[in-house]
Amino acid sequence: MTAADLALDQDLAAEREHLDTSRAALRRMRERAEALFATGDTVAGDAYTAEQLGRHLARRVAELADDPTTPLFFGRLDFGDADRDHAGRRYHVGRRHVTDDRGEPLVLDWRAPVSRSFYRASARDPQGVAVRRRFGFNNGVLTSFEDEHLDRGEELGTASRILTAEIERPRVGPMRDIVATIQPEQDELVRADLADSICVQGAPGTGKTAVGLHRAAYLLYLHRERLRRSGVLIVGPNRAFLSYIAAVLPALGEVEVEQATVEDLVEGVPVRAVDDPAVAAVKHDGRMADVLRRAVDAHIGEPTEPIVVSDGSFRWRIGLEPLHRVIAETRREGLPYAVGRERVRARVVGLLQRQAEARRAESPSDAWLRRMARSKPVTTFLDEVWPALTSDGLLHELYTDRQRLTAAADGLLTAEEQALLTGSGSGTKPGRTPKATRWTAADAVLVDEAAGLIERPAGYGHVVVDEAQDLSPMQCRAIARRSEHGSITLLGDLAQGTAPWAARDWRETLRHLGKPDAAVVPLTVGFRVPAAVVAFANRLLPSLAVDVPPAESLRRDGALDVRTVEDLPAATVAEVRAALAHDGSVAVIAADTAVDGLRAALAGAGIETATADDPTATARVTVVPATVVKGLEYDHVVVVEPAAIVAAEPRGLHRLYVVLTRAVSRLAVLHAAPLPAPLAGDQDTP
Repeated sequence: MTAADLALDQDLAAEREHLDTSRAALRRMRERAEALFATGDTVAGDAYTAEQLGRHLARRVAELADDPTTPLFFGRLDFGDADRDHAGRRYHVGRRHVTDDRGEPLVLDWRAPVSRSFYRASARDPQGVAVRRRFGFNNGVLTSFEDEHLDRGEELGTASRILTAEIERPRVGPMRDIVATIQPEQDELVRADLADSICVQGAPGTGKTAVGLHRAAYLLYLHRERLRRSGVLIVGPNRAFLSYIAAVLPALGEVEVEQATVEDLVEGVPVRAVDDPAVAAVKHDGRMADVLRRAVDAHIGEPTEPIVVSDGSFRWRIGLEPLHRVIAETRREGLPYAVGRERVRARVVGLLQRQAEARRAESPSDAWLRRMARSKPVTTFLDEVWPALTSDGLLHELYTDRQRLTAAADGLLTAEEQALLTGSGSGTKPGRTPKATRWTAADAVLVDEAAGLIERPAGYGHVVVDEAQDLSPMQCRAIARRSEHGSITLLGDLAQGTAPWAARDWRETLRHLGKPDAAVVPLTVGFRVPAAVVAFANRLLPSLAVDVPPAESLRRDGALDVRTVEDLPAATVAEVRAALAHDGSVAVIAADTAVDGLRAALAGAGIETATADDPTATARVTVVPATVVKGLEYDHVVVVEPAAIVAAEPRGLHRLYVVLTRAVSRLAVLHAAPLPAPLAGDQDTP
């Protein structure tokens, strides 16, 4: 063994010792938190304080959980002597902050200001870093390291074997964090200010989902108390996607982030029916926001009689002129409808109060004010000029009262579109009452819009919206109501838009989200999908009618296999068997109607399969309908009969583009029917 080899061995041993020391320190931190949690109720002064302390300590215990299969740190920064703030200091960078018994840092959180240099420093701009070290791990065991001497102009970049191995590591189960592999352009987005809303147009494999999740973690680190009060929300396209990403934030120590689909957010009515596509298109159209606003405003009337209230031996009278003034003033304030109704009540009671004070020379009691507010003349007046509304009642009224719908939709919807809403076209006829109506998913969004006009919903401090290209204008507005005073990270790819109302311009989507000035940032360089797969999928881009740059990939490994077969189920079974010989996850993706048959064929061959929305599944093979695969990734993907995927829906080519870009190692395309025209040619490979 040479002296250099001996030095390397000694260095590796020292790093392993530091890892052991750090894990022991983290365990002590957790044990202290657990001890405080166990005795917290004995030190709190009252029940409320005890409950709040208990929640804080329970959260702290969860945040300090250690997964022994995951590296506690993945990098190290050695600063040169010339650096003003960190001269001669050495920091290990990891997923969370770990300190020794004296409070000295053993591991720095990747989100700490000094950790920024791990991602941003380069040979051209060392940022005071002399050496950047990356660590290689296997199942939590430190196995290797490599150094970049930035002060000498030595930088590995994407040639780093450890970086490459981490990016290309086979995946089984949920999505992993990317804290060890964040690239500079991704880091800029992750560390954007809380006040900034940004839109990431990300080609497949560019890490846009990871950017959004890591930005949420970063903002929680930087603005912990503020965002714990207002909350952070992750919005995904379906439950399968949310299950797939669910483990990322807890792995980074963030356990209190809410995740939901748009359908979860708009739960004002039960969904028990499905709209005809033409009807759904009208209901999701942004014009419906103006229709509903007009419908709400139409319920506000003008006073026709004075108010006279008996009060013992007194009778208080409010004439028409001041009542008209109350209504006009409240209208001008643009308040939510229910808030406006209570404002009118308060102002009417204020007029009565002034009369009582002038007659009695004293201020009435609070009980008197409450009695006046509930008196029959006041409530009768309110019900005539500003009647109480419910969101489902308002929409039901529009669907069943042709006159009200015509007035609200005048100049906005055509007669044919109005007919679709009432069910006289191809729409579903409403029931006799809101409760008896079989509402659809699109109705639920409209009911939520109406609810937002009646009462302002609580908002979040930050909202991450993934796969946003398929949001309709009305769905965007549902999210906007929940982020009116917060910021948004919008993630998506216009080329992957599959809904009838899919976005074609991010500016329009951002306008509906209430963030028209948000920056639109493209990510085009991919690290996950192999170049051969990307090139094959890019053949579809000219047919998708979207203005996005073609995806690029730095991956030169991986495999693409496109074959014509006679027996699709048999060929699928054979391909899956071959895939199982490799490490990693396997997905069979097909048109929705073909899924059951393929799952049965695999089961008949003794191959266990899982569904995409089951986070507890242990099977390596997942059979996924094409309509729910968006946002998911698998090591080996078997696409069965592309022509059937395209034929299943109007934007089938867009769906196929999504399907073809799910593989991060190998893609096999099996077809009996001819390939769709943009893919046809000499692509078949043995």
